[in-house]
Amino acid sequence: MKDIILKAENISKQYRLGQVGTGTLSHDLNRWWHQIRGKENPYLKIGDTNDRSTKGTSDYVWALQDINFEVQRGEVLGIIGKNGAGKSTLLKILSKVTAPTTGIIKSRGRIASLLEVGTGFNGEMTGRENIFLNGAILGMTKKEISSKLDEIIEFSGCERYIDTPVKRYSSGMTVRLAFAVAAFLEPEILVIDEVLAVGDAEFQKKAIGKMQDISRGQGRTVLFVSHNMAAIETLCTRVISMNNGSVFGDGSPTQIISEYLQSNSFSERIINFDNADKAKGNDNIKILYAAIENASASDKSQVIDVTSAVDFRMKIINKTDKQRISIGYDLLTIKGDVVFGSGGKFDCKIGELTDISCRIPANFLNDDVYQIYCYFHTNEMKDLFSDEELLTFEVKDVKRESGYLGKVNGFIRPSLSWSQNNEA
Repeated sequence: MKDIILKAENISKQYRLGQVGTGTLSHDLNRWWHQIRGKENPYLKIGDTNDRSTKGTSDYVWALQDINFEVQRGEVLGIIGKNGAGKSTLLKILSKVTAPTTGIIKSRGRIASLLEVGTGFNGEMTGRENIFLNGAILGMTKKEISSKLDEIIEFSGCERYIDTPVKRYSSGMTVRLAFAVAAFLEPEILVIDEVLAVGDAEFQKKAIGKMQDISRGQGRTVLFVSHNMAAIETLCTRVISMNNGSVFGDGSPTQIISEYLQSNSFSERIINFDNADKAKGNDNIKILYAAIENASASDKSQVIDVTSAVDFRMKIINKTDKQRISIGYDLLTIKGDVVFGSGGKFDCKIGELTDISCRIPANFLNDDVYQIYCYFHTNEMKDLFSDEELLTFEVKDVKRESGYLGKVNGFIRPSLSWSQNNEA
């Protein structure tokens, strides 16, 4: 039986642009008049979706719309999405910092929130005093805080400055102390926004390790918002992706992260232009054609099987005064990890079309979505042009995926020769 510790039912949040509060006096009177007659708030029927890329037509905007999900005890739920997707608003509602416009949050147990650097800290008070203040805000007794005090101070790494006013702390020191308080006071639910990005690499590693201990060792629940996909995939047991205030995906970390990153990639497997004026590039280089030619022009979603070679081809026009130029590319996973780089020097007649291709051998790339980061230089390594997301394509082991074995470990999966020697 599921042990549900947190549940969001039809959560929506509406804001009025350019105003503090709910709007004008006439709007408030209109709401009141509808309320006493038992009718719905009239302003819930209006408002734009939270899409910052388009110009709205209403003074009202829905930061969140109809959010529904459940979180089980001991689960580490990652929440990802572009800036403005509604992640922080959702966490503030879950933490009861702000109320939803519609919907309800059901929770069992104490919730500790770490939403912004230094939230709940008093700059005039020392670090030690702020531990007690923050602990009290989180609902802990003085005795409970005192029993964990030494562990909190040691974990934060701020022992030398613990009796110094927090206003003297750097942002990194503040977040270290705030995280230590929230983590060690043993809440049933720990809510963490993108604050760990402020800490250094050493502290981030400690913090992630602590969150794993909290969830796996102590059976507590963690809600974690981050733009660090590696941390999300490592830490979380489940991921929700958000877009324009709505849930875009919900499932396993690897699947949801891959779908999210692909949805935000505007590159294609094939680009083709009729003439140089329309082509991709600049005053030095024009790319009229670029393709992963395993994917046909009529089916840009075609998946390349791992048993097939990957053919990368470009047709370019060199508009510099240098005939010999360097052309190369980095192959990256959709998460930004560099698999390898390759390139060379080519004679490209000035003003004429040059056809260049590169073959990645079969049985080499692992199951993943890849991007071509292409770059052009002079022999003196002067930048001519580069495109970080020239092409995107997917490689998949269809046969293995249909069985029970799953994905082979690693970025690459070369078909290597094996031998056996049975001589004594």
